[in-house]
Amino acid sequence: MKAAINIANTLRGLVTFGFIRNIKSMSSSSSSSQNFVSRSVIKKVFAKLQKEGDGAVVRRGISRSEQKLLDPFLMLDEFSVSPPAGFPDHPHRGFETVTEELLIKISKATRVQSNIYAGDVQWMTAGRGIIHSEMPEEEVNKGLQLWINLSSSEKMIEPNYQELSSADIPKAEQNGVQVKVIAGESMGIQSPVYTRTPTMFLDFTLGPGAQFHQNVPESWNVFAYVLESGEGGAVFGSSNSSPVSAHNVVVFGQGNDGVSVWNKSSSKILRFVLIAGEPIGEPVVQYGPFVMNTQAEIDMTIEDYHYSKNGFEMAKYWKSQ
Repeated sequence: MKAAINIANTLRGLVTFGFIRNIKSMSSSSSSSQNFVSRSVIKKVFAKLQKEGDGAVVRRGISRSEQKLLDPFLMLDEFSVSPPAGFPDHPHRGFETVTEELLIKISKATRVQSNIYAGDVQWMTAGRGIIHSEMPEEEVNKGLQLWINLSSSEKMIEPNYQELSSADIPKAEQNGVQVKVIAGESMGIQSPVYTRTPTMFLDFTLGPGAQFHQNVPESWNVFAYVLESGEGGAVFGSSNSSPVSAHNVVVFGQGNDGVSVWNKSSSKILRFVLIAGEPIGEPVVQYGPFVMNTQAEIDMTIEDYHYSKNGFEMAKYWKSQ
């Protein structure tokens, strides 16, 4: 996919391209188990199936009940969608979305169209307003979508996009552990993605019997989402913790060095994403695809969308294909 280059050229002049704040310097490389103190698991949430969009099915891993524990994160969905189902034209304001495609490809149409293939990532900053659609082009599209809040000072910025093909995402491997560094750092490898809200997004695969210890900044909130695991395989926090099955969110407490994980299966891989971020600490008022700080701001957003103004000027005229 050439989208990482082509979409930048096409969008120039339409929206501001690029991210203006780097992830803060942090010690987030892997560590050996010696003297490493892992955060404890404080909550597990099974992501139940629910309908979203037009005939699509998602597993909602993070919802409003987890937002206080996991500031700045607003939502995590594992989606599975096949044509003609999908997510037709819809608006966003006030936050970022990160979409990791796990299988086949999905078309993400904004004012231009781009395709995300298996292993690719799109990092979108909705800012003051955007309308787009997310529709599959081939059978059975699977992936993850994460919503990340923006601070009050950045909710009304111009939209931004960054797309990374699978080949552009840094990867590392050691001792039976593979990692895709989508944002942040692991095994001494730094992601090229810049985030407005400092964020770590790591996609891990552990072979049978492997273990890993990932540093996370002490003040950040952190969780894992298990994508694939053999029976009794996924163990987080301490080696004698209860195993976690696939489609579970694992929430970690504050403090300590980071997160420890063991794959105790003798025959199956363990795949999970580890996601951490710096808390914003501001009020969150959400109305569907709009996330602001006050109800008055939500009311204004609804008015802006209805009257096609303040970021939604193209709402009357533009439709995705």
